[in-house]
Amino acid sequence: MSNEIYLNHPTFGLLYQICFLDDNQEIFTTLYAQRLFFLVKTTPNNTQFEPITRADAKLLIENRLRFLRRAGDFKAYDVLAKLHKNTF
Repeated sequence: MSNEIYLNHPTFGLLYQICFLDDNQEIFTTLYAQRLFFLVKTTPNNTQFEPITRADAKLLIENRLRFLRRAGDFKAYDVLAKLHKNTF
């Protein structure tokens, strides 16, 4: 079973989920180039795509890594740390 999540952006096409941040926030990147990053905010009525810089995406993911380490969720931490290393 795959845990990969994809989302279709109206302009940039298929996006790949990098990281879950909050209840309604996730970071996605373009599927092939992984150069454009988006903070995706979802509500029951709407999905908002906010473009963010590579540096901002990296910072948000590093903050999530710190949260996971403090929470003791080492399995999720290891998965995200590997993805962070491969992406940045």
